[in-house]
Amino acid sequence: MRNAETFLTQAEQDALVKCVQEAEATTSGEIVPVIASMSYDYPRAGLIGSLIFGALAAVALTMALGREDMWVFLALFLALFFCLSRLFDTVPALKRPFISKREMREEVAEAAFTAFHAHGLHDTRDKTGIIIYVSVYERSVQILADQGINDLVNPLAWEEVVTMVTQGIRAGKPGEALCAGVTRCGEMLTERFPIKPDDTDELPNLIIEKAN
Repeated sequence: MRNAETFLTQAEQDALVKCVQEAEATTSGEIVPVIASMSYDYPRAGLIGSLIFGALAAVALTMALGREDMWVFLALFLALFFCLSRLFDTVPALKRPFISKREMREEVAEAAFTAFHAHGLHDTRDKTGIIIYVSVYERSVQILADQGINDLVNPLAWEEVVTMVTQGIRAGKPGEALCAGVTRCGEMLTERFPIKPDDTDELPNLIIEKAN
């Protein structure tokens, strides 16, 4: 499974940082792309998958052994369940069939909100921080802006950028897509938040969250 550290090549990372710097050259807004490997570890999905496959495999093995003893089934099931639980934790891709799209959306939204505050986007001088949050596992993008921006820009306006970035990632061009998204954010911010004479770069231009 791709993670945050391999999502963009070094050349794409460098190009994205340059895009952010160019976008911020005309606005007092602070644009921060954040790349995360996963928004949540989905333990319930691993539990459900382990239960289903453990039970099916235990039944098949019990029948193959020609045993109809419930204790044999339980012993096999417990052993398989333990092994499968470890496997699901090691290979998160196996959990995907057991995670609903709604659950993924909710977890990504919560993770984006957490990252917004954890990385200090709520603490800029003019309350003009904006996060472009990419969760690699969920293949999802979220954009959140601080109060200073939301007072003047309808949050729904960012859906255009979300669609642009998401489609680019699905087309296998994550670096180009993120640069395009950053540029569009910069254009939207410049209209309402032009750069000030004493403006400084308050936040990192790219954050890649290390996998735990």
